[in-house]
Amino acid sequence: MKQSIRHQKIIELVNQSGYVSTEELVNILNVSSQTIRRDLNDLAEKNLIRRHHGGAASPSNTENSDYSERKQFFSEQKSRIGKKVADMIPNGASLFIDIGTTPEAVAYSLLNHKGLRVVTNNLNAAHILLQKDDCQVTIAGGELRADGGIIGEATVNFINQFRLDYCILGISAVESDGSMMDYDYHEVQVKRALMRNARNIVLVTDHSKFTRNAIVRLGDIKEVNYLFTDRPLPLELQHYLSHSDVAVYICNEQ
Repeated sequence: MKQSIRHQKIIELVNQSGYVSTEELVNILNVSSQTIRRDLNDLAEKNLIRRHHGGAASPSNTENSDYSERKQFFSEQKSRIGKKVADMIPNGASLFIDIGTTPEAVAYSLLNHKGLRVVTNNLNAAHILLQKDDCQVTIAGGELRADGGIIGEATVNFINQFRLDYCILGISAVESDGSMMDYDYHEVQVKRALMRNARNIVLVTDHSKFTRNAIVRLGDIKEVNYLFTDRPLPLELQHYLSHSDVAVYICNEQ
């Protein structure tokens, strides 16, 4: 296979998955690991990918993806995460559901539950759960965004009136030092309120969030009680969490 064709294929794979390991590229392209490493170095120099130890990720971006694009990214993986989280949530529980497509996947997986009480600043999650007659859904007030998220000071004040069993928390990025990062300062204020007023914090995130950059720090991943994702964590993050109380679930089974 010509180098130019390999390069184009690598770019396509990285853009589709957010992150691709060197081993995966070796198997897909049927070339040596040395060849793949040279290809990745060449593409990284041109800022067409972002080089990581053991693989490659999409180029660094400090702006969040469009909602319609995020909805399509890793939909199968998010569905698996949603089902695993739903298995943990008992009937009759009370929970916050955060903004984001992965929290929405959790909402969809909760449709077979009974007697849930949900407070959310995510109109899409609310719309999903309105299919259930026995699910009490309360929507926070505030500024409505194009993606169905509700944010602002009024949202924070509203959320502070509750104390619920679970918070289903989404995030835009998690750095190797455990920092949870997002793009919008106002959204982060809402997320902090959700965390502050939940007995159990459940972070739901696909593997791409471990290779992205964002600009506003939400907090430390050790503040959450449960972490659900679709692939093993990067080694640095595994080591960081090895002596913590965070329960990590890898949702990679059909």
